[in-house]
Amino acid sequence: MTQPGVQTGTAAEADTADDRGRRGSEFQRFVAEATGVTLPRFGERFFSGPTTFAPVDRVPVPADYVLGPGDELLIRAWGSVDIDYRAVVDRTGLISLPRVGTVRVAGLKAGEVESFLRQQVGRVFRNFELNVTLGQLRSIQVYVVGQARRPGSYTVSSLSTLINAVLASGGPSATGSMRAIELRRAGRAVAMLDLYQFLLRGDQSADVRLQPGDVIVYHPVGPQVALMGATDNAAIFELRAQGETLRDLIGYAGGLPAITATHQAMLERLERDRPRDPRKVQTLALDEAGLGQVLRDGDVVTLFQVAPQFANAVTLRGNVWEPLRYPYKPGMKISDLIPEKAALLTKDFYRRKNSLVQFIGEAQSAIDPDNKDGARSAQLPTLQSTSASVPPTLSPTLPDEPNWEYAVVERLNPKTLKVELLPFHLGRAVVERDPRENLELLPGDVVTIYGRKDLRAPQATATRLVRVEGEVMRPGIYQLEPGETLRALLKRAGGFTPQAYVYGLEFSRESTRQKQREAIAEAVRRLEATLASEAASQTANLGTTDVNAAARLREAQMVAAKAQLNRLRNLQPNGRIALQLSPTAGSVDDLPEVPLEDGDRVLVPARPGFVFAVGAVANSNALIWRPGRTVGDYLRQAGLEPSADEDNIFVVHADGSVTHRRDGGWLLNRLTSLELAPGDVIVVPELLNRETTWSAFVRGLKDWTQILYQFGLAAAAIDTLRR
Repeated sequence: MTQPGVQTGTAAEADTADDRGRRGSEFQRFVAEATGVTLPRFGERFFSGPTTFAPVDRVPVPADYVLGPGDELLIRAWGSVDIDYRAVVDRTGLISLPRVGTVRVAGLKAGEVESFLRQQVGRVFRNFELNVTLGQLRSIQVYVVGQARRPGSYTVSSLSTLINAVLASGGPSATGSMRAIELRRAGRAVAMLDLYQFLLRGDQSADVRLQPGDVIVYHPVGPQVALMGATDNAAIFELRAQGETLRDLIGYAGGLPAITATHQAMLERLERDRPRDPRKVQTLALDEAGLGQVLRDGDVVTLFQVAPQFANAVTLRGNVWEPLRYPYKPGMKISDLIPEKAALLTKDFYRRKNSLVQFIGEAQSAIDPDNKDGARSAQLPTLQSTSASVPPTLSPTLPDEPNWEYAVVERLNPKTLKVELLPFHLGRAVVERDPRENLELLPGDVVTIYGRKDLRAPQATATRLVRVEGEVMRPGIYQLEPGETLRALLKRAGGFTPQAYVYGLEFSRESTRQKQREAIAEAVRRLEATLASEAASQTANLGTTDVNAAARLREAQMVAAKAQLNRLRNLQPNGRIALQLSPTAGSVDDLPEVPLEDGDRVLVPARPGFVFAVGAVANSNALIWRPGRTVGDYLRQAGLEPSADEDNIFVVHADGSVTHRRDGGWLLNRLTSLELAPGDVIVVPELLNRETTWSAFVRGLKDWTQILYQFGLAAAAIDTLRR
């Protein structure tokens, strides 16, 4: 038995119609080629979702439902007669009632059948009650023809309506109409369905119930127009008949959004009577006359957005509290836009300030969990760095200072359409209200406030902070004066304490740290390239006489090279600048006149009592410094490892300078006789190529022996051939 809603038409025809629907109509392709935008047909989404056509035997049956063959009646009677019977209407329209006989019910409406059967049973019995309900309903067969997406024969429930059948058939094809779907019964038109009325208004007045043998005809699509641009429903719409206007089209699309410009729209029209120039463009306003424009088949209507410009706004942006558009008032000036200096503080300043308070609270809770009374005011925030190799942030609560000397107004010249820059002195305009700098604004102006970080300001006006700590009389954070040097700053800090080790003074700078990081990265790249080149060269020189020895040697060299590279990659630059001081330096006057920069850090350590030997040494502990001891003395005390590269030993002095063994030229013993100062570090690198001179000589000798042996065999063979 065929299930309700099952299509019994030709499957190949349905698939072909589906393919045509996916490709779209010729007008859709024409609009896509003309505008570059592929528009859907209005109403297509209604048919794109899943459609079910489950049996409707459990839904209430309307009172005007007409009974027919195949319908089931549930008849119950009590009183003088007891009836509980299921009767199915046969092909002749009759049902058979026990002890009553056959009764014709076909053609009766569902609301009439109970009174009719009560009358028929009353002819035989008296004093009874009767109830009739409908059980399983019959299925009917209808036909879908014309420009349907899936034409064919459909078996549907007898309660199905025209819209149900339209959904079951997938709606119209790309060339089918959504506004002219005709229902024909017994050779005459019964209803004409306009899907636009149903989709836009929910109008079901044309949705009639189907009967067996009904034919649903999809007419060809009518006149079509395209609506695109500043609309919420850009699509291709079908006109029901000639004479529909632009107002009707916009109504189908849901009206005009607020962003649509009403002073201008564009209409592209096809003129079929002009084969050489078939297309023309015209503009129209969306007023009464424009909305009354009668549309034609093939029209393309484009709506535009409103202009983004503001009629009465001035924009304030940059280093300010609220970068916003503010309403313009006639005669408005810079001081009116920025009425107080506090408006030039950014919100980020207060966020940083508040986060410091939260940080102090968390730290205090971690240190003293019992302190719950909020007594945290005595716990001042420390400004020390978390890493000794990275300079600390001097003051995280410093505001983002505006550049008081320079700000600018951007203004669009309406005549030339060029942007003009009108610079002004921010401090004189906002603080002093200088009429020469307090410019008068115009609608559309953009006022940009720059910060000190945005434009490099002169040192005399910039806020520059330097951190001084260690063995000085008054360590702290100092604001630099214009042109102040290292020597002058330390004098202002009170000079050195008696324990100060001036030779080991650490002077670090952020810009230097960045350059050191770049230099390390470049050194890593060059070392990788050098190692790769040396590995290839050594592989070629080793030959094939001792493959195992060559493999072991290459593996050992690669392990050593990777260890060196990893140590180099893990180096953290500290930005220290070598001042090249004398080991006997002991006063501020011994320091060079180095100009200071914002963020510099000066650390004066106490005099140490040790020197250090690191790298390929047996004893890497601190070694006690003794006056007059040399590098050779400390190397003998530390002990060199067999893997030590003695040709590349160097010393990092306490003042940051470096002395390499090769600095003495052919006098290689100069470094070993160098007298060290407290805090100096001897660095002994490891060999990358661990092949000894003797092993290289033996390997080469074996290679030459093999070559000579082969040469001797060849000579003997040549001599034999000559004989």
